[in-house]
Amino acid sequence: MRSPVISASGVTHTFGSGPTAFTALRAIGLEVFPGEVLLLMGPSGSGKTTLVHILGCLLRPTEGTVALNGQVVGSLSDDALGALRLRNFGFVFQAHNLFPMLTVTENVMVALDLMGIALPAARVRARELLQQVGLHDRLDAYPNALSGGQKQRVAIARALAGDPEILMADEPTAALDAENGLKAMELFCMLAHRQRRAVVIVTHDPRIVHLADRIVHIEDGRIVSPPEIPSTSAALATGATQ
Repeated sequence: MRSPVISASGVTHTFGSGPTAFTALRAIGLEVFPGEVLLLMGPSGSGKTTLVHILGCLLRPTEGTVALNGQVVGSLSDDALGALRLRNFGFVFQAHNLFPMLTVTENVMVALDLMGIALPAARVRARELLQQVGLHDRLDAYPNALSGGQKQRVAIARALAGDPEILMADEPTAALDAENGLKAMELFCMLAHRQRRAVVIVTHDPRIVHLADRIVHIEDGRIVSPPEIPSTSAALATGATQ
């Protein structure tokens, strides 16, 4: 039986207090497993982004617990939680957030610098990551010379800088056309299925649902479809799918 890399139990989150308080999540229970692509879907304002921020340890829940590899993280200090996040998570967002004055390689090196990796090694590692995501011929290009799909690949390479076991992506295909959205999703699938990373994606994009291992629907802060593990993910766990 697989062990989850992330476990959320009874997670509730309320913004504000008093008469203006808004409860974005209500008693969420969810597990995320290595080697799977999990989509979080639902209408705007349903709590998807709040949930991914809590699962990614960017936000503490008002109630409930989040555990990473069995360790409950709620009691960690902000510094300890930040170090855990840097070590275990990579984040990809709809806005690529690339530095326009830096080359593609240098954009990835920024993340490596935050991890204390020295300049020569950081440059080598950055180029390796960019080659891994299919940008071997764009290593010295600037962001304004890239397509939207290529910029997203740079963002994914940067998210991989710390070799995280978990990737969190918020609407990563929303600004891409159908072809580039599919290519981005195929890259996420490769990172999950071949490298055994857990990949959690918030999306409204119906074009990519057929590539997910599991889909969880959220409405009004609640999970409205049971988070079962489908046979495709079970096959991945046993090594039946390469």
